[in-house]
Amino acid sequence: MNKHPNQAIRLWLVLGLLAYLLLPWYAIQDTAWYSVLPQIFAGPETANGLLQTVAHGRVWLGLGLVGLGLCAVSLWLPAGRAQSGWLLGGGLLGFVGLLASGFMIGARGWSFAALNTQFGELAVNQYGIGIGAFIALLALVMLTAFGLARRGYFKGDLFIASSVLGCSVLLLMFIAFPVTKALYGAFLNEEGHWAWSAIFERIGNERVWGLGCLSGGTRCGVAWNTLFLALLTATGTVVMGTMMALLAERSAGPRVQTPLRVVALLPIITPPFVVGLGLILLFGRAGVVNQFLEYAFGIPPTRWFYGLFGIWIAQLFAFTPIAFMIMRGVVQGVAPSMEEAAQTLRASRTKTFFTVTLPLLKPGLANAFLVGFIESIADFGNPIVVGGQFSVLSTEIFFAIVGAQYDQGKAASLAWILTMFALGVFALQRALLGKQSYTTVSGKGDAGIPMALPDGVRRLLNAVVYPWLAFTVVVYLFAFAGGFVQTWGRDYTLTFAHFNTAFGLEWGDFGLVWAGTAWNSFFTTVKLAGLAAPITAAVGLLIAYLLARTEFRGQGGFEFVALLAFAIPGTVLGVSYILAFNVPPVELTGTGLIIVLSFMFRNLPVGVRAGTAAFKQLDKSLDEASVMLRASTLQTLRHVVLPLLKPALVAALVYSFVRSMTTVSAVIFLVTAENELATSYIIGRVGNGDYGVALAYCTVLIILMSAAIALIQFLVGERKLGRRKIGLKPPTIAAH
Repeated sequence: MNKHPNQAIRLWLVLGLLAYLLLPWYAIQDTAWYSVLPQIFAGPETANGLLQTVAHGRVWLGLGLVGLGLCAVSLWLPAGRAQSGWLLGGGLLGFVGLLASGFMIGARGWSFAALNTQFGELAVNQYGIGIGAFIALLALVMLTAFGLARRGYFKGDLFIASSVLGCSVLLLMFIAFPVTKALYGAFLNEEGHWAWSAIFERIGNERVWGLGCLSGGTRCGVAWNTLFLALLTATGTVVMGTMMALLAERSAGPRVQTPLRVVALLPIITPPFVVGLGLILLFGRAGVVNQFLEYAFGIPPTRWFYGLFGIWIAQLFAFTPIAFMIMRGVVQGVAPSMEEAAQTLRASRTKTFFTVTLPLLKPGLANAFLVGFIESIADFGNPIVVGGQFSVLSTEIFFAIVGAQYDQGKAASLAWILTMFALGVFALQRALLGKQSYTTVSGKGDAGIPMALPDGVRRLLNAVVYPWLAFTVVVYLFAFAGGFVQTWGRDYTLTFAHFNTAFGLEWGDFGLVWAGTAWNSFFTTVKLAGLAAPITAAVGLLIAYLLARTEFRGQGGFEFVALLAFAIPGTVLGVSYILAFNVPPVELTGTGLIIVLSFMFRNLPVGVRAGTAAFKQLDKSLDEASVMLRASTLQTLRHVVLPLLKPALVAALVYSFVRSMTTVSAVIFLVTAENELATSYIIGRVGNGDYGVALAYCTVLIILMSAAIALIQFLVGERKLGRRKIGLKPPTIAAH
């Protein structure tokens, strides 16, 4: 039996009205919103939206009620343009009215001097939106989307319309708005006034665009350094990630696959400064390699590792796992029947690999390259640790913000360059892929056996991947060892004192006592990362679905905004959040929610790219067949599409969780004493020279996140494509 066509409209109308009646309208400082529910009929600090409107002088909040009332009229009209007019009019009036009043009226009355001059002092102020205002605004957005669907947009699909509009509002509010507010500073002169020439004065110099390295000099400008490094890193991560994926899925036996995947993912579950420390212990001036060269060959130690080569190795080490996760799902999706068809036509395995298998990997290769490129230009941890005199844009921005100069205008101007680089690669990717089809999962039976790799390719993979994985293990052995010795470099006595300092447990008069100094940051990080990961994965895959399966105006801009969080350094994103969300209408600074949002939107692009690559392999006829059987779009997503997206879902969940646990740059300005994170604790210990405790904490994080990855793999499971396992040789084709 079909649902009533107005059921979704009724649901959101009820939610909007309940938000006005039963929830506190404004954010409550220093306490949870649910603790003040008994006081929603009390004073102006905790009152619901209705009382704020009629009893506490905030009459502008009535716009939302009027909007909901206009939308309610549509329930008495038949579905179509007449109903659309009431839904659009009411939804837009309520949403735009509430949002505009939120920006115009703040904690001190009018937010703009011009309004104060025009209308005089405002007797009543308002604070940041709370749970009641949020749900009411969300309801108005959904009702507006339903109005668009009733008018014929999005093929009349309420779910698609609400998803596009809802995701657009989220992206604009938590990516475009804060980033724009921060980048706006590039056009402000020293006096704080608008000046178009300000950005060119800050970046139009030899330091940024110099070409001295091409004319016999020693240095190029930081913009060219950044671009060259990003191209090297993106190429390297795509090559290594693809090699690992092919080896894991097409060559390695069952006994080798699990250790291979675990070791391949080790760098992604580690705080970035641990990798840098391990590399320095190996290749630094006093590292093992330099000491051996001096002992064996009399070569004096130098700083050869620091610079472009060192950063490139560190970034390869850090970002290859992302490419591996993306490419593994794409390799799994290649239909063996296509390879068997080529071999039936007497193509050799080598020719089949290069003319069939590799071309079908193009969407994954392009997505992995884009993510690797943007990760490289946004990274500042590795360039700071092993960069030496090789400067890049991210380090220049970092020092402009946290240095003594605190030049926000310079930081914003340099961030513009990063944004343009990211936009250029994004446009190039779209131009190369175009409208080509890479469908390999069509819903038809495919019990083919994946083609064994050509001997030459397999030998190359073995020669490259296994040494790289061995190198990974060596770096981590150094990192692990640092937490178990008294003082690295001086006293190598084995000890557990560092673990006891961080994670000690005691039994007191009232039971178990979490005595270690790291427990508070540990629990806070796990809680916030655990909240952010599933939301990030869900929103990322939903956006990927909208990009791959629907067409609507502004789709290119929609996709670019979804990727914008990767196009700027995490430090700039963190500062953007502070500037944008420390005053009404969205007042989040100092709360755990702002950290969750930072985690979510910083890590969102990987879910989007992994999902997009996976969707390109799924035949649209799967969706169409489900719809023809009278399933809704939501049912099709849940029962047909999502089970085939398990590799992309795992990639999004794993990446968002572990990067939330280990991120530094995006949250370093957002942490507080109440919301201290693992990375901020570790940085504090490193700053105090207490490397043993820092490395002990990192060891615990690595073990925790390895267990989390295994749990996610177990809960999500593997994608079932009805294919036989490698074990029996495919039937041979006689060739003459």
